[in-house]
Amino acid sequence: MSGRVLVTGASGFVGAALVAALVRAGKRVKAATRGPEARLFQGDVEVAAVPDFQGTVDWKPALAGVDTVVHLAGIAHVGLKLDPAVYDRVIHATTADLARACAQAGVRRLVFLSSVRAQSGAAAAHVLREDDAPHPAETYGRAKLKAEAAVRSGATPWTILRPAMAYGPGVKGNLASLLRIADTPWPLPFASFKNLRSLVSLENLIAAIMFALDSDAAVNELYLVADPKPATLAEIVAALRQGLGRPPRLYPVPPALFATVLTALGHADVWERLGGSLVVDPAKLIAAGWRPDADTKAGLARMAAATLRARATDSRALR
Repeated sequence: MSGRVLVTGASGFVGAALVAALVRAGKRVKAATRGPEARLFQGDVEVAAVPDFQGTVDWKPALAGVDTVVHLAGIAHVGLKLDPAVYDRVIHATTADLARACAQAGVRRLVFLSSVRAQSGAAAAHVLREDDAPHPAETYGRAKLKAEAAVRSGATPWTILRPAMAYGPGVKGNLASLLRIADTPWPLPFASFKNLRSLVSLENLIAAIMFALDSDAAVNELYLVADPKPATLAEIVAALRQGLGRPPRLYPVPPALFATVLTALGHADVWERLGGSLVVDPAKLIAAGWRPDADTKAGLARMAAATLRARATDSRALR
């Protein structure tokens, strides 16, 4: 019988969904988490405890009996106020340690979940493709790019994925904030926001990881990962409101007014995320054989509806 798939960050937003998908596909999984008792995994899942990544990690116990590795663990969000050395240790150095340990253990495939932010800032003036020179704009993206270099330089066959912002039930970060904004009865001033943003559904991202694990075409390749069609900010908010059972109720306010106010308040970075465009072309991954669901707006509505159902379930449980 083949060895297990080691998933680092197995209790996270992407990791938990990936472990479940691998089990459904009949894979034997080893789930590496910092708190193995915090999550009960279903199916043929062995749990491996790993320490905090702010120190050197001994990966040998986790890699015992492992055939392939998906490395998801690390700092998940951009914009956290952390020392650059923490980003470098947790994202870059830990990945480099893992790549070396994979080579020593004879692992046959290492899939590394990087980020589109290793290639670009929060906005880009052109459609992003894999052959663009990377220009990360913040410490998070630079650490991811260095981690990619460590994976590339190792002896283990690799695949690197640079996903756009992922969405799905349980999402955190900027999309969770936008979901909270959408979940209000008040009109929202986003009708004039025609800037395009690429997103990737959790299902599409899991499918990309599974493809990278099993496809010979993916060996030693880097792929951008996004739903095939971007959406405007107005469309994103309207889709979230649809899933929440609310009418769109968007009214026009000139985006330039937002830019002026936010910049004057020292939040130019917020404006870049809110009003800038970031379009990712996933054509290379699709040409290799990945088959994503194309409807971002429907996916966002499903996510919002699932959030609403989970909230209702939690409310009943507290009664």
